[in-house]
Amino acid sequence: MKEKKSTVKTAVKKPAVKKSVKPVATKEVKDKPVARLVSLSNLKRPFGSHKKRKYLGRGSSSGHGKTSTRGSKGQTSRAGRHFYLGFEGGQSPLIRRMPKRGFVSNFKKVYQIVNLSDLNSVKETTITPLLLKANGLIRNESALIKILGNGSIKNAVTIQAHAFSKRAAEGIVSAGGKAEIINV
Repeated sequence: MKEKKSTVKTAVKKPAVKKSVKPVATKEVKDKPVARLVSLSNLKRPFGSHKKRKYLGRGSSSGHGKTSTRGSKGQTSRAGRHFYLGFEGGQSPLIRRMPKRGFVSNFKKVYQIVNLSDLNSVKETTITPLLLKANGLIRNESALIKILGNGSIKNAVTIQAHAFSKRAAEGIVSAGGKAEIINV
């Protein structure tokens, strides 16, 4: 019979890896940022500023295959689909289901209101829309102005406005002034 040879394995030593030692910074050396000039060779776009284009209809290997990111069948997968604001998939929209109430006129006149008591602060004999705007009593001199009879006026003044209430017109005349209506 054959005898088995016994082999003894010896441990192989691997060469030791030297660790690099970082130099210790002294107080005399100061780290200053180095200014780099920007040129065409070192320009980089910021991360996230450039998004990859979505290539559609180029097969399954593009990552957008088969339905080209449009989901499955139906109206939203077709070209030229159009929805108006409030579209509910063919169901009668809420805006058409709600009943109509009341009436809103297209010809409504909106006036800027000035009271007689406010006009006492103006020290002119003729009060125009420009003067009312300059004194901060109205916001827009070209919009309609109405004088109301709240309070009383002390001076005899001529007031130009688009409309006057009965009480305001009587108060102006009784103070010795005039109420002139501006025609638009």
